[in-house]
Amino acid sequence: MKRGATTASAVALLAAASLITATASAADGDEKTLTADTLATWQTDGIVWSIEYVDGVVYVGGTFDKVRPPGAKPGEQEVARKNFAAFDAATGRLLPCAVPFTGGGDTVRALKATRDGKVLYVGGSFTNAGKTEVASAVALNRADCSLRGDFRPTMTSFVRAIEVMGDAVYLGGDFTVVNGQDRERIAAFTPGGKLLPFKAEIDAPVRAILAAPKFGKLLVGGDFYLLNGELEKSLVALHPGTGKTVDSYADWLPPRSSVKGLASDETNFYVAAEGRGTGIFDGRIAGRLDNGKMVWKDTCLGATQAVAVHQGVLYSGSHAHDCRDTPGGFPEFNNRQHLLAQSVRDRRILHWFPDTNGGTGEGNGPRAMAMAGGVLWAGGEFTEVNGERQQSLTRFAAGPDRGAPEVVPKLETLPSKAGQVRLSWRAAWDRDDAELKYLIYRDGVLVASPTRRSAEWDRPMMEYTDSVAPGSRHRYRIAVTDGKNTSLRSKAFVVTATADKGPKDKR
Repeated sequence: MKRGATTASAVALLAAASLITATASAADGDEKTLTADTLATWQTDGIVWSIEYVDGVVYVGGTFDKVRPPGAKPGEQEVARKNFAAFDAATGRLLPCAVPFTGGGDTVRALKATRDGKVLYVGGSFTNAGKTEVASAVALNRADCSLRGDFRPTMTSFVRAIEVMGDAVYLGGDFTVVNGQDRERIAAFTPGGKLLPFKAEIDAPVRAILAAPKFGKLLVGGDFYLLNGELEKSLVALHPGTGKTVDSYADWLPPRSSVKGLASDETNFYVAAEGRGTGIFDGRIAGRLDNGKMVWKDTCLGATQAVAVHQGVLYSGSHAHDCRDTPGGFPEFNNRQHLLAQSVRDRRILHWFPDTNGGTGEGNGPRAMAMAGGVLWAGGEFTEVNGERQQSLTRFAAGPDRGAPEVVPKLETLPSKAGQVRLSWRAAWDRDDAELKYLIYRDGVLVASPTRRSAEWDRPMMEYTDSVAPGSRHRYRIAVTDGKNTSLRSKAFVVTATADKGPKDKR
């Protein structure tokens, strides 16, 4: 979804924007991101579509057959887990809860726990939970990972979203008939599985549902254009008892853009949007939960699949590119940034740039996100994270920051006066620190430590002028640090300073 080649003006805007991008704080804020370093995490052999955290356990649903330990290659140390797995949120270890979901579309797409943590609802496209025949939606007792006998709705197609609000369980997806009754893409049930009168006619799949009980709303997102015969493009707030429209956002998303995910904090809700076609809106939107007013809307291209919010920062999974018109953003730079962090206050992109590849399937990378305590779990179809092999599941914590800057600079010389050595190098970059310090050693002794802000797409040239005796010969090395982690020193760069023609270098 390219908007076009980067222009000179865009580069100038980027240079200005990079000055105010920071890991820990912006010029007018104090948002702190997680580190970009991953925690050791189990992997799946297929796509992760949904993640749910409750009471110290992270549940993962998707389209996979097996899981394997951190660091294991495909086919090594694999353990059977059919489309569903559970992990200890603190340690990451695999837990024994292992109900297989099979048949139908052979996939789990939605997970949601009750507020008391006793029940986990599971939805997708499957005809069996273990040895029991079901129809794409079930409930598990979390205490012993057993299938409940009361919640067994009959769905005619995919369940893609589940939400719990009060005494109702809401399912959204592709279906049009539930328990033999018309329910077009959204339905509500009692915890015991009885179909409720809540009803809304939606003309295309529902992909996300978000409860806002404090404000008496149920936010619904998806691919739709019409709800109850009225234009409600991809996003609407419904009355949780009747299904009637409470808030309309019909002009928030253009044609061919749809909602793939929703998240909220105490004040706002956040939208993950995917556009189909060149230049169609792909970014994130923040809106007020109370009055339904838009707070901000970013302009990045690259379909957003998932969002999660934590301590004033909105984390998202996409394949973002051409974010030049969003504060702190970046132009096209022959890359796709699959993970982003933004200030919930003003949409500013913060300096947090761990990355995945696109991976298998449609190649979108991350597909699901959830905060588990202070740890961000991300799942999807990726097969690499930060350039290392890691399939479909990863996680990030607040610390410690273990990653040294990505590049060790290469020293060169510039013309200089007698008695001087002018060194130059291209700035390095770091995934979660914008300002880096460069340690310059002459003959093994630290002689300078200049600092500079940089990013992967914005690595300016730097200089240092050293005063030495005319005609003297020296060995220079350079290293770079983010304040906690320091790179290796570069290879020795030998320079002989002359009195009349400037320095001579010898590698």
